[in-house]
Amino acid sequence: MSSPELSDGDPAETTDTASGTDTSSAPETPCPVVDSLEQIGSRWRLVVLHELLNGESRFNELKRETDANARTLSRVLDDLQETGFVDRRLEEDSPVATFYSLTPKGESLAPVFEEIDDWAHEWLTECNA
Repeated sequence: MSSPELSDGDPAETTDTASGTDTSSAPETPCPVVDSLEQIGSRWRLVVLHELLNGESRFNELKRETDANARTLSRVLDDLQETGFVDRRLEEDSPVATFYSLTPKGESLAPVFEEIDDWAHEWLTECNA
């Protein structure tokens, strides 16, 4: 159920009755984490972003490293390019090659992946036993 469906009145006229505070400027989603996960939260997006942390890659290299099929990888790369995480570079010399790399926005996820890796090593050790 979306946030607008949860409220009975006009969102612009919403007031927190306990404090009497106007809450009309509150975000529609519960927190920025939800918005962030909508952009990077799919399995394939995370896999591709993590792989590109190693540097620029050609399409076929990404396909081989991620085990994604061509259609899925193409769609994910298009989505990541559209949201500003990935740059695409076309090299038209023979043979034609398409290269993908992280933008500064994509590179800024490196510490997030490091934290996830640290968390996994601490809490998921039983899965690796």
